[in-house]
Amino acid sequence: MNKYVLVTDSSCDLSEAMVRELDLSVLPLSFHIGENSYKDHPDRREMDPKDFYDRIRSGAMPTTSAVNPEEYIEHLTPFLEQGQDVLVLAFSSGLSTTCQSAQIAAAELSERYPERKLLVVDTLCASMGQGLLCWHAAQKRLAGESMEAVRDWCEENKLRLCHWFTVDDLMHLKRGGRVSAATAVVGTMLQIKPVLHVDDEGRLINVSKARGRRASLDALVSKAGELATEPAAQRLMLISHSDCETDAQYVADQIKEKYGVQRIELNNIGPVIGSHTGPGCVALFFLGEHR
Repeated sequence: MNKYVLVTDSSCDLSEAMVRELDLSVLPLSFHIGENSYKDHPDRREMDPKDFYDRIRSGAMPTTSAVNPEEYIEHLTPFLEQGQDVLVLAFSSGLSTTCQSAQIAAAELSERYPERKLLVVDTLCASMGQGLLCWHAAQKRLAGESMEAVRDWCEENKLRLCHWFTVDDLMHLKRGGRVSAATAVVGTMLQIKPVLHVDDEGRLINVSKARGRRASLDALVSKAGELATEPAAQRLMLISHSDCETDAQYVADQIKEKYGVQRIELNNIGPVIGSHTGPGCVALFFLGEHR
């Protein structure tokens, strides 16, 4: 069996340490602040998350741009030239054209390198939901499963990858068109916090509301109890946060105490996802029977 490479993009929000642990190749996506453009590498070499969120708090309004097929071609070509096959686990098509770019690049490269295999999975996931799917794929590769078997598992199980999150400031969701201006203003005045998830089409959906920050964090904990498949038996749950580690740790501690989950890893939401959530987002990811 040929050695194959697992490739994803930096919207997975995995830490540099976990990227190394899983032996992933991560394509950095781009974000922009003012006239300056940056790449979002897992080691955050171009901007520290704390600096990024402090800039938002000071009034910066970052934007993002999807990777183009040429960037994917440049990233993937060295692996193919080395005789390796490639499985790409791409950012949700419901949120970005990144996956479409990966598919265009794969079609072109398959013509250039007909002896190689190049597969693309539209994960329909984001942030560490995408990261958790990559983690499971890496475990299966480590166990000796073929690239096709790992691809098939991801396709069959990606809609079991539950994403639940809340934000502290509705104005960032308003800017991204996720809530109306009136909802944002009234919700801010009344300390209403939305509870959202990623649906089966890979889109962000506003599901419910909680009164106050602690209630919204408790709602995430409750979702793990409602939806997680045998939570105590899950090998890993992930929590991402946008510069609010104390709140993220609260959710982790509650889940461990209530449901006996053994391993929960935390990491900052990177600038690509964080450009749309703003500071104060906490997101929980786990495997369930459905989203």
